[in-house]
Amino acid sequence: MRFLANENIPREVVAALREAGHDAAWVHADAPGTSDEQVLDRARREVRVLLTFDKDFGALVFRRGATASRGVILFRIPLDQPDKLAAWVVGVLSTRADWEGHFAVVELNRVRMRRLPSR
Repeated sequence: MRFLANENIPREVVAALREAGHDAAWVHADAPGTSDEQVLDRARREVRVLLTFDKDFGALVFRRGATASRGVILFRIPLDQPDKLAAWVVGVLSTRADWEGHFAVVELNRVRMRRLPSR
């Protein structure tokens, strides 16, 4: 799958995604300081699902009408152990095939999916 890891996604997670065979671009490496709007636009243009820890993307998509045609996965979990987090994220992403077209909120014990608005 093609992902765009937001700037706040740890390096270990990006590396684990790549090791698992995913095409994972990382904002921190190639465009640090990019605005949320630009990150969302890049994910759309590059046909990538956005991975983030930033709740602001929900407001951008559902309140302000920003287009996120491929999908957004918002992680609401602790960031305290990047190595364990990396394995956990790869594991969670492998449990579903329907990330695209949804805004997903991933917590330790559940995943909430909401279809993206059509624009």
